[in-house]
Amino acid sequence: MSAVTETSAILPEPRALPVYDASCRRCARLATFLDEVRETHPFYSCRPVAPFGETDARLVIVGLAPGMHGANATGRPFTGDHAGILLYSTLHAYGYASQPHGAAPDDGLVLHGCRITNAVKCLPPANKPTPAEIRTCNDYLAADLATVPAGGAIIALGRIAHEATLRGLGRPAAVFAHGARHELDRGAALFDSYHCSRYNTNTRRLTPTMFDAVFDAVAGHLGRGGRAARAGG
Repeated sequence: MSAVTETSAILPEPRALPVYDASCRRCARLATFLDEVRETHPFYSCRPVAPFGETDARLVIVGLAPGMHGANATGRPFTGDHAGILLYSTLHAYGYASQPHGAAPDDGLVLHGCRITNAVKCLPPANKPTPAEIRTCNDYLAADLATVPAGGAIIALGRIAHEATLRGLGRPAAVFAHGARHELDRGAALFDSYHCSRYNTNTRRLTPTMFDAVFDAVAGHLGRGGRAARAGG
């Protein structure tokens, strides 16, 4: 696990904007796209996806954006799509989730000491938000990150989530690298990981062992047991 030490940054005070607005239509392209998807899939949520988990969690995981047939359909981050398979099984193994899978909002899954959010709350066409859309949505992410407590941890899944997190924290850019750690103010830290997307896991760009290494580093930072300790081995 490599370490990158950065200049301390102050976690921002909560902004006037709420953490989540189910009726947000600030990005015209995304709002129009959701309307189009809703016509094709009338039973999908097709709304901005709210953060999921404890509001005062010591660990916050930042993804990119909802997937078409995952969070956009179910209304819960990483639920119902391939990316959630590795994420929720890992969260369960490290004691953050009540079960190792997340298939639907009513499946009984509960997060403990963890919250999952996205850099962009709405489904983007081709899973690619524009830089302007990422900036527009960053106020919501900043308000969410402002609740990270002293000594807490943030995991950024991918470069865009990493950059959006730094912007939301009001700090300068830093290089994204899988396994990198960036020190924040008040003893908090940002950890980088490749995104647990189908492409990354199928091509072995991100393996379960590599993902575990990130969570082991977070566990050490938070003073929690790692996967082996929780498995009794």
